[in-house]
Amino acid sequence: MGTPDFAVPSLDILHKNHTIKAVVTVPDKAAGRGRKIRQSPVKAYAEKNGLYCLQPDTLKDDTFVSELKRLAPDLMVVVAFRMLPKVVWEIPGLGTFNLHASLLPDYRGAAPINHAIINSEQETGLTTFFIDEQIDTGSILMQEKTPIHENDTAGDLHDRLMQQGAELVLKTANAIETNSIKPQQQPLKGDYKKAPKIFKQDCKINWQQNGKEIHNFIRGLSPYPAAWTVLNNEGRESTVKIFEANFLPEQHRMTTGTIRISENRHIDVAVPNGFIRLETIQPESKKPMSANAFLQGYDITNARFV
Repeated sequence: MGTPDFAVPSLDILHKNHTIKAVVTVPDKAAGRGRKIRQSPVKAYAEKNGLYCLQPDTLKDDTFVSELKRLAPDLMVVVAFRMLPKVVWEIPGLGTFNLHASLLPDYRGAAPINHAIINSEQETGLTTFFIDEQIDTGSILMQEKTPIHENDTAGDLHDRLMQQGAELVLKTANAIETNSIKPQQQPLKGDYKKAPKIFKQDCKINWQQNGKEIHNFIRGLSPYPAAWTVLNNEGRESTVKIFEANFLPEQHRMTTGTIRISENRHIDVAVPNGFIRLETIQPESKKPMSANAFLQGYDITNARFV
């Protein structure tokens, strides 16, 4: 659904309105070039606010499951976490519900925000639902819609849904507590849109697509995992990530992938129905930079994207 920080606003609002017996998050792990041990944003919040924190290596660990049973929670809430085994989600008497960043049953899966933007949706939303044995198929509790703006990136939409989702989590928890909500079973079959996990190979730009599709693809993968392409500069190839771009509709006769440098500061890439103007890019082994900054250090007069 999103990065681990997606869960923090929901944790914060629940902490202020309900008694939290424990927080469950991923184990600390080494990250970055220095391989320093880092904790998740959820653990950092738990430590700051004196909340009991569990970090099991596996959710089926007997010690972890026994500890959850000892705590005897009335309700469990899942936000931006992995799939729970039945032995865990069936523990609370009131059930276990999840927050998902789509209007289920559309966009079941790990990357609903990315896929909604890539598919040029103008609206998406949030769903809370009771967890069952399948992925994102449990009975729906509450839903809220939200617009997708023309130039929203996945990061923009993620951040808006993160805040809106926290409020929906609280509303759902309160409704379950007061028994004032009636779960609605999801249809399990139908031509629903999917949101499978996105891998690196899925993020390569196809310059043969029309400009609108490429623009949606780039913003739907920005800032993570990021769309990428290969720059062929007189036979030398390197990978370039693209975080921000605009589509310029225009008739032309240039070969797809050919680069046009405008005003010595714009990088325009030819596509069948116009140009993709690159705004923020990341050359291989470098930090993200503006197209203008890139042109100050790279000669791409005879280069093209493939």
